Amino acid sequence: MSQLITTLAQFPLHYLPLTMFFSAISALSFIHIAIASCAHGVEWVHPFSANVVPSTFSYGTTTGPLNWHNLNANNSLCGNGTNQSPILLNTTSSLAPSGSITLAVPPAKNVVFENLGTNVEVIMNGTLQAGNAAWNLAQFHFHTPSEHRVNFVHYESEMHFVFTAADGSAKITVLAFLIQIGPNTSYPFLEDIFSYLPSIPNAGQTTQVPTVDMGGFVSDANKMSYYQYTGSLTTPPCSEGVSWYVATTPIQLYVNTYRNVKNTIGTSNSRYTQNTLGQMNILQVAAKNL
Repeated sequence: MSQLITTLAQFPLHYLPLTMFFSAISALSFIHIAIASCAHGVEWVHPFSANVVPSTFSYGTTTGPLNWHNLNANNSLCGNGTNQSPILLNTTSSLAPSGSITLAVPPAKNVVFENLGTNVEVIMNGTLQAGNAAWNLAQFHFHTPSEHRVNFVHYESEMHFVFTAADGSAKITVLAFLIQIGPNTSYPFLEDIFSYLPSIPNAGQTTQVPTVDMGGFVSDANKMSYYQYTGSLTTPPCSEGVSWYVATTPIQLYVNTYRNVKNTIGTSNSRYTQNTLGQMNILQVAAKNL
């Protein structure tokens, strides 16, 4: 039970899939911890719909990245952590050994698609073999613009596949893909998922995508090379010790689809670039002469 609580503490709601959340609630009830639910019966566009708890942080002013460390005592690493993400990547950045990343995400039906206010995320089952360890897919979500920069350049978006350790420990791995926009190509699974954005226009709304098949994408992902480093969650509580694998090859998304994503997420939901790994937190650097 203590391991379950420790694992939950690592996840902001942004990183914790709804199914895992309610499974945890069921387990915790045995030790008489009462947790309130904010679910309400609301009629949406598609047959399945429910409410999900929106994020309690933002990318704005007083609740944005510059002040995350003051929103909750658990967020202290956002302001003083020395191995924070995202970072600047370049041609000298460390690469994962060739062939060491194996992603598997089987086709799924009635896939949960959520609007957390700060983000939209998809809940699917899947596995990853990386870093000589096995990982289970918790969810994947999107940032715009990209959180990581390559040679100082932002991409239009970034997709994060968030994995928990198959051995039950509290470790987290993120598989990230930079996204470029263009008129000629896009993975069908992204088009299928994003076609349901009209069903979740507001924070807290949830719907289901009837079928998601990312076979073509997974095949391509397993042939890519990846930058690798150990950093943090890019949202509160900014927990460190997260294993990052960022694909060196960007994927493509249709321009109009990207615009629809932007209209739902808002202007930006990306944390600013952090300092070099192991050095003083960028907020502390900025505050030294205030």
